[in-house]
Amino acid sequence: MRILGVDCGSRVTGYGVIESAPGRLQAVGHGAIRIPAGRSLAERLRLVAEGLERVVERYGPAEAAFEEVFTAKNPRTALVLAHVRGAAMLSVARAGLPVASYSPTQVKASITGHGGAPKKQVRRMVRLVMGIEGDVRPLDASDALAVAYCHSTRGGSVA
Repeated sequence: MRILGVDCGSRVTGYGVIESAPGRLQAVGHGAIRIPAGRSLAERLRLVAEGLERVVERYGPAEAAFEEVFTAKNPRTALVLAHVRGAAMLSVARAGLPVASYSPTQVKASITGHGGAPKKQVRRMVRLVMGIEGDVRPLDASDALAVAYCHSTRGGSVA
């Protein structure tokens, strides 16, 4: 099964696509949707949604998984992230994909064994588990691959 993982951010939204089958796991593609500085919130939402629509069209995933919004210290930051995540989820759902969500702790624990693992450890384990040579950049892309991995370890069913 092909799974799209998404790690939403207000300036950078990471995506990762994996192919998961019994006894086999492979990264198919990963990257980030970068939003230029100075764009309005509405424009940023549109750019994220359109970027994910292109990712879905290119890779043809069967399901999608998102990391839940973390509780930011700044309520405005959390609200902006929630808007971005909503636009991203809508674009994926409009493509007909079932959507699941996982907490950052669940995602980190699934790939590293520790729910409080730092981002660089997540990236290192993503590379090891998926046999990726070279670095996975940006960290948002490795986080998105970890989200897809988390979904695959839960049997690929939508939560």
